[in-house]
Amino acid sequence: MLATTSSDLCSEILGFKALLEDSYQKRNIVHVTSGSFVPLLKGSVWFVVRGMVKLGAISVHGDELVLGLVGPNKHFGAAFTNVQAYEAVALTDCDLLCCDLGELEQSLELSLLLARSMAARYRQAESMLALLGLRRVEERVRGFLELLARDFGEPCDDGLRLNLRLTHQEIASALSTTRVTVTRVLGQLRDEGWLQIDASRHLVMTRTGRH
Repeated sequence: MLATTSSDLCSEILGFKALLEDSYQKRNIVHVTSGSFVPLLKGSVWFVVRGMVKLGAISVHGDELVLGLVGPNKHFGAAFTNVQAYEAVALTDCDLLCCDLGELEQSLELSLLLARSMAARYRQAESMLALLGLRRVEERVRGFLELLARDFGEPCDDGLRLNLRLTHQEIASALSTTRVTVTRVLGQLRDEGWLQIDASRHLVMTRTGRH
C-alpha cells in the first residue's frame, strides 16, 4: 500500500527546521552543491536544513554501499558510525548546519530533537535490513520506493513524488542486487502503472495500480 506523509510528521519537520534556523541564525549555513562530498568532522554533527544527503561506504571489494539517506531536519556525522571508508555525498543542493557535540549537551531542546532524529535513522536502518531479507528483488525494489515515499515523498496530483534522483546503480547498491535487475524491475512497475517518471525525471508512486 502506498505510504502517505502524516500531519504530525510534517509539523515536526517544520518545527525542527524553525528551531535550527532561528536558534542558529547568526551562524553561517553551509551550502553544498549536488554531488559534493561533505567533510565528516570529528566531534561535530551535521544537520540537514534543506536537501538530501546519501551516506555510504566502499566495501573491501571496491563496491559502493548505500547505508542511508538523510533529509531535512535529520543528522549525520563521524561520531555516529564505526564503518570504515564512510562518506556523505549531497544528492541535491543542500543547506547544512554544523554543530559541536559539546554545544548539543548545553541545549535540552536540541538534544531532544537530536534524539528524535536518531530514532528516525534507527527506524530507517531497520526497514532497510528488513528489505534485504526479502528473497524476491521485485519486493525489495517496491519496498525501497515505499520507504522513500514515506520518508521523503511530496504529494502531487498522481501520488507521491520523490524530489531526488537516485541512479539505478545506487538503488542496486542499497538493495544488494545489480543495476540491470533494478532497471528491469522499475520497467515492470511502470508497466503496472504503480510508478511514473515525471517531466523532471523524478519518480512518482501513483495512486493507481497499487496493491
